[in-house]
Amino acid sequence: MKTPNDMVLSPQGLRFQGQRFPCTIGRGGVRRAKAEGDGATPAGVHGIVGMLYRPDRMARPTDWAVPIRPGDLWCDDPRHEDYNLMVRAPFSASHERLRRADPLYDLVIITDWNWPRARYGAGSAIFLHRWRRAHAPTEGCVAFRADHLLWIAHHIRYGTRLFVSPQP
Repeated sequence: MKTPNDMVLSPQGLRFQGQRFPCTIGRGGVRRAKAEGDGATPAGVHGIVGMLYRPDRMARPTDWAVPIRPGDLWCDDPRHEDYNLMVRAPFSASHERLRRADPLYDLVIITDWNWPRARYGAGSAIFLHRWRRAHAPTEGCVAFRADHLLWIAHHIRYGTRLFVSPQP
């Protein structure tokens, strides 16, 4: 059952606490059967399990947000034991750099997609993060305008979930 603290993603955007936010999803659309590299946003109910931010670019958005440090990475190698976990450089397996030159990951809200015990090939992290530009698809994450993402971050509460419905 949905609560007022839940986020609901639909083709019209993300509904959360009486607001509607335009957003972009994965280039592969929404899928029930998510796979690594398919670019899809997974359908389902996803818990919010963490928040990361760049302390050199913004103030701490919530008291539970964790700073992104130089050398912070996210493992996206489905063959590695740290698949879909935050790791530190140096790291030889395939990974994504969290401390980027662009502002895409200045604020990252982490869902529980395929976490904490990742299933091989089911896809790595689904984040809520800043969009590259309006209507530009992601690799499977949900992306927002910077000010909207910050508003969402300030209003997340314990137990907030992301509902992603299959799309026609």
